[in-house]
Amino acid sequence: MNGFRAVAPGELRINPFTAIGQEWMLVTAGAPDRFNTMTASWGALGVLWNNPTAICFVRPTRHTYGFINEAERFTLSFFDERHRATLEFCGAHSGRDTDKIAATGLKPFATPAGGIGFEQARLILTCRRVYSQDLDPARFHDPAPLTHYPHRDFHRMFFGEIVECRVAEKSAS
Repeated sequence: MNGFRAVAPGELRINPFTAIGQEWMLVTAGAPDRFNTMTASWGALGVLWNNPTAICFVRPTRHTYGFINEAERFTLSFFDERHRATLEFCGAHSGRDTDKIAATGLKPFATPAGGIGFEQARLILTCRRVYSQDLDPARFHDPAPLTHYPHRDFHRMFFGEIVECRVAEKSAS
């Protein structure tokens, strides 16, 4: 489908520190006819509650926040470096007033597991939202991270069971 093949989460060869923190990802939620995507460089991949799990962080000020808050599914899409400008654009512009898809040429499609992926991605993780919680400033044991919140717009953490991994046929992920 769309040049992707399904793989089990345990088959992925991905360094989350590089893929998320340096290469970035698109967090996408909504329906095929109405969705939003945003660039993220904070997140986690691992095992929680005996399931492969992804965690992403979305500020309440982001347009994607309303979509992911309501959606049963969300996706994390990872791209090759040649798509850096697309990721920069999606991180610097709001879907409230910009059609990111038209502006970047991204080609969205519905994943078999019910998420929104992009044909240009090398890896798409479709996640079933299982838990969310706001970061609580009173729970920080180290005050250093609070410097990321001068406006006190603390992220909400979204935990998703990874229900589908799609790797681009041309990718070695």
